Amino acid sequence: MGDSQTWTAAPAAAEQARSVLAAAWSCTVTGEGGREELVGAHSVTDDGRVLLQVPEDSALRAAAICAPRGEPSAVLEFADAAPVPMRNRIRARLWLAGWFAPEDGHLAFHATRTVLRRPSGAVVVDPDEFAAARPDPLALAESGLLTHLADCHSDAVERLTRLVEPDSLHGAVRVQPLAVDRHGLTMRIERARTHGDVRLPFHAPADTVAQLTERMHALLNQASGVSCPRALQRHRTDRDG
Repeated sequence: MGDSQTWTAAPAAAEQARSVLAAAWSCTVTGEGGREELVGAHSVTDDGRVLLQVPEDSALRAAAICAPRGEPSAVLEFADAAPVPMRNRIRARLWLAGWFAPEDGHLAFHATRTVLRRPSGAVVVDPDEFAAARPDPLALAESGLLTHLADCHSDAVERLTRLVEPDSLHGAVRVQPLAVDRHGLTMRIERARTHGDVRLPFHAPADTVAQLTERMHALLNQASGVSCPRALQRHRTDRDG
């Protein structure tokens, strides 16, 4: 069953791509030297270039030195996983195709093509837009915020479901916070065999955690004036019975 909730303001593809890059702790590098999984080895410059710290004797460094400059000799892959345990936790994948060059003790990756795959499909991100974009201001705090919401405020999550269209809650067995950005909160509605996502927009963008707290309180106050969906009332009765 499809979800009827209307999707409103959300990060543009370039901003989301930069957010994935900023928050990722690991990446997969595929090139002429093979495939390597790197953890805690990359950093990102202001213009979105990826810098890798690898050992002097690594095959990746040797391949980068020998590769013909300007050709797409490697692909970097970053996965954006929901911090809260749920079905199908990968929210997006980011691929950067390009080439490496040694730079100040690092391997600097020069991307020639950037592709972001979201549930709605894949999009090629314009290089200039990618370089000019900035990560969502909540990207680095998102993991802790969502984990705290799910673990310590399940009552608030349940109350927020009152803002979801009833059709989207049909057959719901669990609702979890999937993502949050400056524009809104996304909820994952799990059913017995399927799932769907709905978005609760903020009344104004939140550029700080303090502003996010105010936006969440506004959503909860709005939800307090709406009766609990019957679908979740039945689920709560079955769960507690």
